Amino acid sequence: MLKDLKIENVAVIEKAEAEFSPGLNVLTGETGAGKSILIDSINAILGNRTSRDLVRTGAAKACIRATFSDLPDPVRAQLAEAGYEAGDELLLYREISAEGKSNCRINGMPATAAMLRDISAGLINIHGQHDNQNLTNPARHLALLDLYAQNEGLYGEYRALYRQLIAVKRQADALQMDENEKQRRMELLRFQMEEIESAAPRPEEEEELAARRQVLSHAQAILEQVSAAQAALAGGDDFNGAADLLGGASSQLEGAAELDETLRPASEKLAELYYTARELATDLADRLEGYGLDPQELDRVEQRLDELYRLKHKYGGSVDKVLEYAASARAELEGIEQADETLARLNAEKQALYRKAREKAEALTQSRLGAFAALEQQLVEACTFLNMPGVRFTLQHSRGPLAGSGQDTLEFYISPNPGEAPKPLAKIASGGELSRIMLALKSALAEKDSIGTVIYDEIDTGVSGSAAGRIGQKLKQTSRGRQVICITHTAQIAAQADRHLLIRKNVEEERTYTRLYPLDGEGRVEELARIISGDQITPIALANAREMLGL
Repeated sequence: MLKDLKIENVAVIEKAEAEFSPGLNVLTGETGAGKSILIDSINAILGNRTSRDLVRTGAAKACIRATFSDLPDPVRAQLAEAGYEAGDELLLYREISAEGKSNCRINGMPATAAMLRDISAGLINIHGQHDNQNLTNPARHLALLDLYAQNEGLYGEYRALYRQLIAVKRQADALQMDENEKQRRMELLRFQMEEIESAAPRPEEEEELAARRQVLSHAQAILEQVSAAQAALAGGDDFNGAADLLGGASSQLEGAAELDETLRPASEKLAELYYTARELATDLADRLEGYGLDPQELDRVEQRLDELYRLKHKYGGSVDKVLEYAASARAELEGIEQADETLARLNAEKQALYRKAREKAEALTQSRLGAFAALEQQLVEACTFLNMPGVRFTLQHSRGPLAGSGQDTLEFYISPNPGEAPKPLAKIASGGELSRIMLALKSALAEKDSIGTVIYDEIDTGVSGSAAGRIGQKLKQTSRGRQVICITHTAQIAAQADRHLLIRKNVEEERTYTRLYPLDGEGRVEELARIISGDQITPIALANAREMLGL
């Protein structure tokens, strides 16, 4: 139940607070006083989309706070699952800056607008002025009937089967191809695989070839420089190399170290240099023998690199990509070759899923047909009470191919008067009739959920006289089991209120302000009289107001 609503700097409302009670809460006021702003504020606190235009001119931000009590168990479970404390009351807060940024909180903890929207879905149901027109749209009738049927479990089972059926069907369709196309595809895959496999590229081969090409391209310079370095170390027939010279120096210093121990470290270092030089000389000699350069090798390397380049150009930007393509081509070829077997399996699975989905769809159909029988009886009773005697509802229904919502195509038809053939709501129901039908439907649906608060924004559109009085009585009846908040221009409805709030717009110092005032006693009498007679409140209007209120 919505306990109170606090609004700051929302459009023409600088600051306002409204306290609501159990039962029927009515808000009245002149056209343009700000009743729609109140609905916009409630929509904002429920996490719906907002605009920075909602912020009062000159203000930095708009703030909306709503307190709820008597929370339904599903909402408590949602709060706990989302990590919020679920005490006796729930505080929702939303702030909209002049730049359009939004800040939301649940019980003082940060939240997102999506979280507000999910949680508040179980708190408030708003019936807006456009909902009457939605009632004439046949596309909405199936969802309304499912809501009344409370068949979420059955619907979920059907949807799961239907999704599996569609997935299997897509797999089967992907395998089905023309036989000629199939042969062409297999031949292309085989050619591509043979081309790659005959080339037999290896990972990192391209890098190895590039390094070898570098060596071969500078072979003569490498040989000359390595040979000179080896000769400088090892020496020749007519000269000593660095290794020999280091060996002689090492022998001399070793002898000196025998006489002077302080020379021992230097002697050891010099001996180490000698052995290192000898090893390098031997290693370079081995390298010179190992080069064994073939004059034709560079051409062969260049040809191989060209071959790898052509493969990369056709099948990927690297050798690894070429190998990946070969693997995928092999897998696709195997899949096509085994397609008949796979397709037979998928078709069998598809048929089994189709049978199961059709059975669930039929069960869903029966739940809808049974629900409409009960709904039609409730609607007739409610509409009869709402001054629509003789009304009759029928369901235009047909079964068709399986779809996301089942196999049903349906539309509500109505015969508002005895002897008239049922016709679509859009073709036969007036604005006032639609308002009463919607109220009857909302009342029936309200019995099927745990939502504690229902808001009606001008449910009395197109209705006056005794019909308006009956709407007021129906709202009063509905409010016995839940909180009802109704914005109305009709005195007959306002007279039924358990709590009456007046929305009034004033101009002060060239600024417009809207405020909320709780009414009781004479305040209610004057407001009902204003609704009855307009600005010039007459004694007769006052007397009528007192009579409506039983005063």
